[in-house]
Amino acid sequence: MSFNPFDDAAVAGGYESWYETEGAGADQAERRLLGRWLAKLGPPGTAIEIGCGTGHFTRWLASLGWQAVGVDVAALMLSEATRRGGPAYVRAHSAGLPFADAAFDVALMITSLEFMPDPARALCEAARVARRGVVLGVLNAWSVMGWQRKRSGLAVWQAAHFYTPFELSRLARESCDRPIAGIEWATTLLPGRLEQRISRLPFGGFIGLRVAFSEI
Repeated sequence: MSFNPFDDAAVAGGYESWYETEGAGADQAERRLLGRWLAKLGPPGTAIEIGCGTGHFTRWLASLGWQAVGVDVAALMLSEATRRGGPAYVRAHSAGLPFADAAFDVALMITSLEFMPDPARALCEAARVARRGVVLGVLNAWSVMGWQRKRSGLAVWQAAHFYTPFELSRLARESCDRPIAGIEWATTLLPGRLEQRISRLPFGGFIGLRVAFSEI
């Protein structure tokens, strides 16, 4: 069985504190980028966040008007999500979601694909349950942030596989077993004054990618 760094009470209990303190600016920038891609997939409808953790982004989706469901395999993270209230949460593995084909308008994976043992299968499942498209938020292997995370020595980051925008695009195209209308990516969290900008430079710490499906 693969190592899951989130099966840890200390990680689950303290996860949200980063967003509330030093990560507040990064959180704002990430939401802005993800929100851009969501808007291009149509008005709020139903959404599933796969690898939702403590439900940080699932609650954000609900605040935007989406009927959101969060899914995670880590019981301790889901327990914290439930304690914080809001949307519905389901314990399930990303490689075998307990939902029908096209059960949701949009599927999202936000800082979770990096930790999944079978990312291609997880993306295939995300595409299966989403009608309009998939939105990914992933840490960038080409960024200063990604380098710092790996250099930190923390187990949670040692277990992660970061992607470049081009690797992520290729993985999405090869894994989504659906006709694809288009794939777009951008980054944010660049160094210095560019931290909050949305950019096509491939060096931002956070990649936001949108996969839109063709109507079938």
